[in-house]
Amino acid sequence: MSTCDKQVCNRLKRAEGQLRGVQKMIEEGKECQEVIMQLSAVRASVDRIMGTIVAENLKNCFENPEESIENQTKKLEQAIQLIVKR
Repeated sequence: MSTCDKQVCNRLKRAEGQLRGVQKMIEEGKECQEVIMQLSAVRASVDRIMGTIVAENLKNCFENPEESIENQTKKLEQAIQLIVKR
């Protein structure tokens, strides 16, 4: 497992813990504003994880080109669309 994979797994575990905390907050009847604040933190965490994964994959594509420049360009465009699409 690469260093990046370990970092991503650690971040995913942290996000999982945050989500469990949100579930507990809801079960305990915490205020909506508090729950939303925590959900925003989870979303930001997941967004950073996505960025890390995409950046690492793009880096690998350009460091280890296995395809034509056209295919690499297409993959780059697809990766950008995945990030931008919401």
